[in-house]
Amino acid sequence: MTMLFKKLKKGLRKNNIAVFMDGPNVLRNEFDLDLDDFRERLEEDGTITVAKVFLNQYASEKLIEAVVSQGFEPVLGVGEVEEEESDVDVYMSSAAMEAVFSEDIDTIVLVTRDADFLPVVQKAKEKGKNVIVAGMEPGFSVALKNAADSVMLL
Repeated sequence: MTMLFKKLKKGLRKNNIAVFMDGPNVLRNEFDLDLDDFRERLEEDGTITVAKVFLNQYASEKLIEAVVSQGFEPVLGVGEVEEEESDVDVYMSSAAMEAVFSEDIDTIVLVTRDADFLPVVQKAKEKGKNVIVAGMEPGFSVALKNAADSVMLL
């Protein structure tokens, strides 16, 4: 496919959005994040084609149900041994990088406060993706906010 044809084809469709949420970092009682409101805000700018919430092995059934009922896919990371914590960041980064290299995704949304995702933001921008970071204070990484194309405060 020629580059011109790709641009024309892309111009005919709505903005396809991939959302990756760092559950342990942002789904906390102290933040009271409304996933329905967040999803509706994003849908004003395009079609959400991927919506994943990454959770650790301590996620309650109630939290998992809430994530599903609000239109997100829960992804559970599990440690290698029972006492070991899963590394949600690794699972989330891996999935986000798949979207970065997908021609079907135009916008990458990372919902986190964690600067560990800076390499994902940088690679996504290098590949021509629009990058939105969404998070809340306190602890929202300044480096992450500065690297993104836009920031959503939640």
